[in-house]
Amino acid sequence: MRQVILDTETTGLNPATGDRIIEIGCVEVIDRRLTDRTFHYYVNPERDIDAGAFAVHGLSREFLSDKPLFGSIVEQLIEFVDGAEIVIHNAAFDLGFLDNEFALLKRPPFRGLASKIIDTLLDARQMFPGKRNSLDALCDRFSISNEHRTLHGALLDAQLLAEVYIAMTRGQEDLSIDLIDYTVGTDSTGHTKALPTSLKLMLANSEDLEQHEKILAEIAKSSKKDPVWSPMNVIN
Repeated sequence: MRQVILDTETTGLNPATGDRIIEIGCVEVIDRRLTDRTFHYYVNPERDIDAGAFAVHGLSREFLSDKPLFGSIVEQLIEFVDGAEIVIHNAAFDLGFLDNEFALLKRPPFRGLASKIIDTLLDARQMFPGKRNSLDALCDRFSISNEHRTLHGALLDAQLLAEVYIAMTRGQEDLSIDLIDYTVGTDSTGHTKALPTSLKLMLANSEDLEQHEKILAEIAKSSKKDPVWSPMNVIN
């Protein structure tokens, strides 16, 4: 199973008013293990950065002025994510921006590249209703160190989200029921084996029967009800 954990940084909050992607980061997860493959670019948005957005990620227009335009990296992005499950925290936000960038290039929506889209924010809200479910809060909840995260960054956040997602979906790892071998007593076709004919029969002696009746009486007394084995409750 191949998954791509994705995050973006933007000039502001709304692509409908002209805001653009300025950073995109992706990490690859195969069979629930991080690989060493990543996709990361800063992108020149050809516009100013909102003050609120700059306070979050610290990326200035001057810093981004010599970075590639989104159109020049789109083919590499498509190659990296195509056909994978895509995992995003607050997917509606990132997908809105990605679909907008693809629309500006007259391409089909980005989300069509994914075999499935998983929104860890929605999943976290179901798992932890009424709790804070930001990426930082989830890192704290799952004991994932984010001390090096002083500002938001797409690649760093994607790497943290990958660890959070694996922790969120780990489930119960030690099921003692899994230790039961349900094949015991069956033959190679799965049918129950015939019982051996040379079984040793051991009958209860009088002392065993006396102890048994004593235990039943104690159970009946503590329950304060007629037990199901009482003659009164036996159906003829």
